[in-house]
Amino acid sequence: MASKKVLIITYYWPPAGGPGVQRWLKFAKYLPEFGVEPIIYSPENPSYPILDESLLAEIPNNLEILKTPIKEPYNLAGLFSKKQTKTISSGVIPKREKQSLLQQLMLFVRGNFFIPDARKNWVKPSVGFLSDYIRKHQINTIITTGPPHSLHLIGLGLKEKLQVKWIADFRDPWTTIGYHKLLKLTSSSKAKHLELESEVLNKADQITVTSNHTKQEFERKTNQSVTLITNGYDTHSVKINDKDSLFTMSHIGSLLSERNPIVLWEVLSELIDENKAFSELFRLRFIGVVSADVITSIESFNLNDHLEVVGYVSHAEAIKYQMRSQVLLLVEIDSEETKAIIPGKVFEYLISETPILAIGPENSDIEQIIKSTNTGSYFTYNQKSQLKNHVLSVFESFQNGTLQVNAIGLNPYGRKELTRKLAALI
Repeated sequence: MASKKVLIITYYWPPAGGPGVQRWLKFAKYLPEFGVEPIIYSPENPSYPILDESLLAEIPNNLEILKTPIKEPYNLAGLFSKKQTKTISSGVIPKREKQSLLQQLMLFVRGNFFIPDARKNWVKPSVGFLSDYIRKHQINTIITTGPPHSLHLIGLGLKEKLQVKWIADFRDPWTTIGYHKLLKLTSSSKAKHLELESEVLNKADQITVTSNHTKQEFERKTNQSVTLITNGYDTHSVKINDKDSLFTMSHIGSLLSERNPIVLWEVLSELIDENKAFSELFRLRFIGVVSADVITSIESFNLNDHLEVVGYVSHAEAIKYQMRSQVLLLVEIDSEETKAIIPGKVFEYLISETPILAIGPENSDIEQIIKSTNTGSYFTYNQKSQLKNHVLSVFESFQNGTLQVNAIGLNPYGRKELTRKLAALI
């Protein structure tokens, strides 16, 4: 059977690190098994906030990859303050009251002069380059994935010019994502975002999303077909010798300023004061980018002596930390907007054979996944006593050597099964 070609337009691609790159790296890996030949288009000289060189080894050998240059405003901003530019570009936006004047200016410029985002200047040259390529190679289907949502404007341009089939993939929402309100948008800028979002949602032939809440949101905004294809897990060959001897509670990934569960720090501080064994054995470990606000909160609860900040590590190392830990911490901001956010790490947590302790808003998509797979426990921010009892119970299971996970229903979240769903749309 002849393969059907599909052009995938993505900003994040190895050596970029983080979960955003892995979604389409894995789809590119498995699509040929379903009769689809992927072709990747990404920037030649991108400004990635985090790098993971190990992901380069996962790119399929025969995959065709197209690249063109991109003008990155973050590079120019870095001349003024490299550290603050990298912080904001990685998504760690300080609370309003803690923003420096330079950060406030950068956020205003980012929000109002670069709509929908800082990659907007890549749209026009990409439409020109890809129009010729699509015609020459007779490609009938394109996929754009965002954020950055400016990539959907590339899809819009190609759709209007060539009438190709266009699938718009949203890894996060557009105008309802949590950080959107931090961008100091003027009323006209807000209106422009809504206008562009509406145009993409109504002109794409298919829309894919990663969470049920986003699916429901977009179905209220368009009559086009919206399909839920979550992120997922892939098989790996990472092995560990033993679990940690300490009672390690590990968070893997970014902890933003507002992703700061004060209720948990209170609970841990109380247990350390009340339980000698807990005090001696407990370790809180962060792997990834951590906001200074989170560290300050932890220090205020005297948890410093129990804290280990590892920083960003490769994907393979992150999996080792997951498997070695006694508990995996998952934190989402307590807000209506974040009910739709499902961090990519959730799915690797599911197969780590390590219990998940999740804290987030009521009725979130994360809560449904954890409960349906029997992989951990979920608490809202106002459930302090229940959270404390649970942490103590898990610690006692650790002491007794009975701490384990009996996961169920994981197969639908496997990367190959998710690719099967995508291939059916193509």
